[in-house]
This record gives sequence, structure tokens and C-alpha cells, in this order.
Amino acid sequence: MKQQPKIGLIPLYLKLYDKTDPGRREKFAPFLSAIDASFSDDGIDVVQSDICCVAPEFQQAVSLFERQCVDLIVAVHLAYSPSLEAADALAGTTLPLVLLDTTMDYGFGAHVDPARIFCNHGIHGVQDLASVLRRRSKSFAIVAGHVTESNVLGRAKDVARAAHAARRLRTTRALRIGPSFEGMGDFAVDDALMREALGIAVDQITRDDLAAAVAEVSPKAVEEEARLDRERFEPALDAEVHLRSLRVGLGLRQVLDRGAYSAFSMNFLAFDSTDTLADTVPFLEASKAMARGIGYAGEGDILTASLVGALGASFGKTTFTEIFCPDWQGGSLFVSHMGEINPEVAARKPQLIELDFPYTPARNPAIPACALAPGKATLVNLAPGPNDTFGLIAAEVEVLPEPQDTTMGACIRGWIRPPCSTVPSESAGRGARCPEAFLEQYSRSGGTHHSALVYGERIEAVRAFGAFAGLDVTVI
Repeated sequence: MKQQPKIGLIPLYLKLYDKTDPGRREKFAPFLSAIDASFSDDGIDVVQSDICCVAPEFQQAVSLFERQCVDLIVAVHLAYSPSLEAADALAGTTLPLVLLDTTMDYGFGAHVDPARIFCNHGIHGVQDLASVLRRRSKSFAIVAGHVTESNVLGRAKDVARAAHAARRLRTTRALRIGPSFEGMGDFAVDDALMREALGIAVDQITRDDLAAAVAEVSPKAVEEEARLDRERFEPALDAEVHLRSLRVGLGLRQVLDRGAYSAFSMNFLAFDSTDTLADTVPFLEASKAMARGIGYAGEGDILTASLVGALGASFGKTTFTEIFCPDWQGGSLFVSHMGEINPEVAARKPQLIELDFPYTPARNPAIPACALAPGKATLVNLAPGPNDTFGLIAAEVEVLPEPQDTTMGACIRGWIRPPCSTVPSESAGRGARCPEAFLEQYSRSGGTHHSALVYGERIEAVRAFGAFAGLDVTVI
């Protein structure tokens, strides 16, 4: 299910220069090739148009990008280019746009050969175009910096992934197994509203529907999956517990594949007996699905599942998670869930263990037990708001390393340190308050109790994702 983002790269140029120096545009070929290669080498498909100078050329380029279904137009000024030549085409398309404000040369001080001006003066073309697009209410992103001596291309790639994530979110086809968990109101959104406001289409099936798919799973397929699991995980459970989880999981995989679902959720309470082949909760398959780029969230939460799918398919290393407990003393938040985690974000190869499941008569499932890998990450929440609106809440966090002497080895676990703020507090006095200030602002902003955790410093990308998806973004 993982797909590469695709950009349309459009070089802008001035027609006048073809008259005064017909060979000048050829000097930009290595520069453009390097930009193209940088995107391609990072797993982003590139559709490059011819160099554009006049309005018909821009219209032709945008039409090409629309036919090729690119996620994002990347505009790079090779020289000054009059904005009104490009504005109609770029403002008239629904495709997202980023202005790549970069140049060939790194230094441009007092001792530069004046001839180099003609290779490095696209910046005022960017300013001309940006001003006109803003007046026309065309939303765009912009990233500025030297092509190699800054992270400008890395930032542009994140914008491309954000555009891909926005397209993915708004074309999500999601599956719910069983009804949503009764009484959980924060993510409870009518399916029709999700379709209308976010483009998320939802199908719902029962445990019996899943059992019919499980009946089609062959013993050979189960054994092959068990072999793969012995490579992916450290099994520490009875074989039968593992095998029954695989049978139900492979049945679920068939349902997801046949329906071309990019996200799903399940209510563990829907697995309420052992009288069908769907006799255990497929937590293990939910974890594997996230590693394949399929979105997931628990308890029937299609909203967060769709978010996890959009971000995971575009940025990789994304997992569904939930803030469970505050560690006031340690200045962090404990994150976990019952039995689901993307194995790609594990600190070490996860153990496969048997989970004691007392909530229904269903049989105990296999789950991957592990700690989150330490590092920088971004917590992202898709929150319903007043009057049928939706918004994103995001915060850059640090996933803390787990101590070697942990007593929590038999569960899914992680500790995140949220951003700190210095504010007065009756309970904490004046100073840096990490969990307290974060939790207060998170709930004031309407954050739900289910979230996506994306590895990497992705705030700029989340802002772009929100803009492209039509969602306001609150950064904590």
C-alpha cells in the first residue's frame, strides 16, 4: 500500500533571454538534473516539464501535471520570470504548489563575476509570483535556501510528502470491524460527515464477515507467515496462540486487499465469542498493516486510522498511539495501546507474546511487545471541532530511551517528552513545565485520546499537510 509521492517540476525562465543569449538556458541543465535526481533518490517520482517562459507553455505544463496526477507542483525560477505569464495556470489548478527559492551559487559577495547575476537572480521572480498568487488567493508553500548548502531540498521533499498525505487522506477508503466503542465521543463522527468534509469513505463489517474470510486462509499460508514472523520478531509464546492470531490476521489481510482499503479500525469488544474462526482479536495483523502503510486506530476510530494511513504512507515510521499516563516526576508522558504498534518504530526486534484478554470470551491474542525507538518525533492528532469542522494538533516530541532495567517488558510502551513552556502555574510555580503545559493546551485545543506518532521533526510538513487538506493546524 505504500506509494511514492509524485511531483511536477516546472522551471521558469524569461523569454527575452532567448533573444539576447540563445544558449544561456542550456547552462541550467546540470542544475535542474541535480534537483530532479535529489527528489528521485529520496523515493519521490518526478515529472519534469520543459522550461516555461510564456503563458501557453505554463498551461501545457500544468495540463501535463494534472494528467499525470502529481501530488505537488514544484516551481523553480532559473531567472526572473514575469508572474503574469505563469499566474493563470498556477492559480487555476487545484494541485498544491511549492515555490523552490534556490540558486546555483552559494556565495554572492563583492568579488563575484557580474556575469553570474544571470544565473542567480530568480529570487525576484519568486517574489513577483508569490505576491500575485497571494492576491489571487492561491495557497502555496515556499522553501528558500541554497540548493546544496542548505536543507532546502529536504524541506521541499517533506512538502511533497505532505501533499501526498493530503491526497491520501482525502481519498481514504476505510474499513470498520464492529461498531465504534460505545460512549467514546471524541472521535465519534458520522460516516456521512467524514465523507463530505474529509473525503473518507467508510465500510463496516461484522466479526462473522471476517470469519468468512478466515475460512479461506490455507494452512500453507499460515505456516509461511509464521516463518516470516520468526525473522521479524522474537517469539515467546505457545505456537497455537501464534497460529490462531495468524489465521485471523491473514483473513483480515484478505479483506483489506480485496476492498483496497487504506485504513481500518476494529472494536476489540466485537470479538466476543469463540464460536467462529474469528476467535481472537487480530492485533498482530493491525501492527503489520501499519508497517505496510495501512492506517490503523483502535476502538472503531476511523478518523485517526485515516490520519495514520495518510502520514505513514507518505512519511514512513508512523504508528497509532495513545497518551496513557503522565510521568510528572520524569517530565514525560507514557504512550501505549493494548496490542498494536508499527514494528518499524520499535527500539529492538519486538517479542511476540500472549496477551491476557479478559474483556470478552475471545481467545488470547498474540501481540508484539516492544519499546519505541528513541529519537525526534511529531505527535499529530486529527480533532473534530465545532460546527462539523476538523483541525490538526501537532507537537514535536522527544521519544526517550528506555532504561535497561525496565519492569515493563511485557507490553507496548514508550515515553515522550513534549515541548516545554515557561508559564506561571499554581502547582508548579514559575519555570519549564513539560507535561503540564502540553496537556493543558492539548485539551484546550480539543485533542482526542488517539493520535499518530510520526518519526522525525515534521512540524513544517504537518503545517503543509494541513494547508493542502484544508485543515487548520495548531502547533503546541
